[in-house]
Amino acid sequence: MSLHAAVDLGASSGRVMLGDVAPDRLQLTEVARFRNGAVEVAAGPDGRSGRLHWDVLGLWQDALAGLADAAHRAGPDGVSSVAVDTWAVDYALLDGGGGLLANPRSYRDPRTDGVAERVHQRLAADDLYARNGLQHLPFTTIYQLVAEADGPLLERAEQLLLLPDLLGFWLSGQRVAESTNASTTGLADVRTGRWAQDLLELAGVSPALLPDVVDAGARLGPLLPAVVDRTRLRGTELVAVGSHDTASAVVAVPATDERFAYIACGTWGLVGVELEDPVLAPESLAAGFTNERGVDGRVRYLHNVMGLWVLQCCLEEWRGDGGDADLGRLLAAAGDLPPGGPVVDVDDPSFLPPGPMVGRVQRACEATGQPSPVERAAVVRCVLDSLAGAFARAVEDAVRLSGRDVDVVHVVGGGARNTLLCQLTADACGRPVLAGPVEATALGNVLVQARATGTVTGSLEDLRALVRGTHRLRRYEPATS
Repeated sequence: MSLHAAVDLGASSGRVMLGDVAPDRLQLTEVARFRNGAVEVAAGPDGRSGRLHWDVLGLWQDALAGLADAAHRAGPDGVSSVAVDTWAVDYALLDGGGGLLANPRSYRDPRTDGVAERVHQRLAADDLYARNGLQHLPFTTIYQLVAEADGPLLERAEQLLLLPDLLGFWLSGQRVAESTNASTTGLADVRTGRWAQDLLELAGVSPALLPDVVDAGARLGPLLPAVVDRTRLRGTELVAVGSHDTASAVVAVPATDERFAYIACGTWGLVGVELEDPVLAPESLAAGFTNERGVDGRVRYLHNVMGLWVLQCCLEEWRGDGGDADLGRLLAAAGDLPPGGPVVDVDDPSFLPPGPMVGRVQRACEATGQPSPVERAAVVRCVLDSLAGAFARAVEDAVRLSGRDVDVVHVVGGGARNTLLCQLTADACGRPVLAGPVEATALGNVLVQARATGTVTGSLEDLRALVRGTHRLRRYEPATS
């Protein structure tokens, strides 16, 4: 038996998972789960405008407690390795002694409003795309750093670490930047995956601020003695995996060949195909497609869709108002509604900030001359129809722009549980949808650990075959009418 612990941090929750891996076995056990979310702190003389931060110290404490639980569950067999994955683009700034200068800001913080336009005045959008290959999202790290220059911290900083690398530093003392997450910053060369001097200059940061880039699968060494004392993880090493959670999720897409699209569906919906080389044509930029690095040097050619965030915010709003906010009942009622109802553009920037969401959905319908959904089930159906349509458009764009034919769409992550969304997605795509595994990110995390430490061997295709052989999938056929 070989046990591997995955610290998997999402934008709305975190957990520690224990993976039992062998050439014919792949099992996950959740040993700890804890909440996460951006914390708003009032700022400014009016006390109204807020700053959004991550409680990274709270996440660190929760992760350590979860790793201690993992060590207890493992017993005398021990845990061979541990790895961390999180969402992308956000970072922490450290002083010369490695101390945290401030809680990291959330990518949903409004400080980047208008910053992309300032950057594109210095380097045209199409030229920037040719260098970093990224969809122009307002919260990408390069734009955050330009906004950071307006404050006091960047001048004091001696080191920048992306969030999974920060936790890795606290676990092992090693300061690195794992390549899949580095590729999301806008600071890395799309072809090499390493930091690009001209992009660092564009962001106004010194190369000395950033650690060396390492690839997923690198073995980073033992845990620090203080961490061992706290967790009882003796003889455990830190491994760099696809530390961008989507990169780990794509590892665990149970595809049989290359003719697949994936939707890694959680708070965000990442829709794309896996390629050997980036697509940098102007049409790709116009369609909002990004070229992010995957495990083993693959290219995750994808489009960011707002994902389940809009639905999550609606549910949170309804829970605060009282009444029925049970997702299962709402999905059943939404599924009984006829097709052809109102839809919205879920990628509209108005849906990005946190807070009450139902009114935003209703106003978006009204602005396009559609009836506004009033009942909660109707709002849910509107959101899911809109998501399915956005997913389908992204799949078609990926096929058109990459030239990669797609026979099946794999939905992995939390969205694989949403049977209505999966069926609507199959209908909208006109292709079968295979849903599962739900825990794709943690599975991809432990699989790369297991391969790095010699428990299993082979290519990504071999790892995916292990997922297929050990996990049940649900198939949704597109409606024929």
